[in-house]
Amino acid sequence: MSLALGALLGLGVLLTLAPLLWPAKRARADGAGISRVRDELTLAGLGAVPVAVIVVIVAVLAMVTGAIAQAVFNVPALTVVAATLGAALLPLLVRARAARRRAANRAVWPDVVDHLVASVRAGMSLPDSLGALADLGPASTRASFAAFDDEYRRTGNFGACLDRLKSTLADPVADRILETLRMAREVGGSDVTAVLRGLAGYLREDAALRAEVVARQSWIRNAARLGVAAPWLLLVVLASRPETIAAYDSAAGAALIIAGVAVTIVAYQAMVTLGRLPEERRWFH
Repeated sequence: MSLALGALLGLGVLLTLAPLLWPAKRARADGAGISRVRDELTLAGLGAVPVAVIVVIVAVLAMVTGAIAQAVFNVPALTVVAATLGAALLPLLVRARAARRRAANRAVWPDVVDHLVASVRAGMSLPDSLGALADLGPASTRASFAAFDDEYRRTGNFGACLDRLKSTLADPVADRILETLRMAREVGGSDVTAVLRGLAGYLREDAALRAEVVARQSWIRNAARLGVAAPWLLLVVLASRPETIAAYDSAAGAALIIAGVAVTIVAYQAMVTLGRLPEERRWFH
């Protein structure tokens, strides 16, 4: 009897501590990771592409580049490096395109806020003000606001339509603007235009400061990228000689290649981290 009671007590303690140990944290981390991937795809213009398709394309690119490297060099270490680079190619392109879109959108959000202020001061409702941006807003955001206008006319559910618009835009600045409008509609208030004008001024100052910093850093970042790529370009050139292939097709050569890959990754990540400007997090998504 005491053994059964002890086992029951141990099971109860385990079940009590289980949510604090593994599953919940892993689930939240996995959900956050998938959410970030979807945001990147949306900003890159690939929001309609399932994540599974991206994974398949990455796997295919890894196999193709690995096969090409194996056929050309016939060095296992170089084959692994080529496959890794092939797998990283699409994520890097998506991230670069998303970063360019995010930087371009940062310059148009103040104009979006100005249009909203003008519409609200003209007596339009908040849903109509957002819908008007499908015709009056910047060209890069018109499709998203047109989809919002169509959905709101069909459903009349302002909150759900705002959530869909936030997912479509996938931008922290858009989250701030839309959550301000949601609060103004739900709790009321006569200061919404003043808040939006202050937000527009802050966004313009932030965009100007970021543009200046990026311009000052551009030549340093380009030089760092060239420094990272130069040794591997030299390796490709030297690999045209049979004695070079024979030297790298050994345990010492493989260790040298692996060490070079590790140093390259660490140096590039350090360069990116040191030069990265702080990005706002998305609101309530």
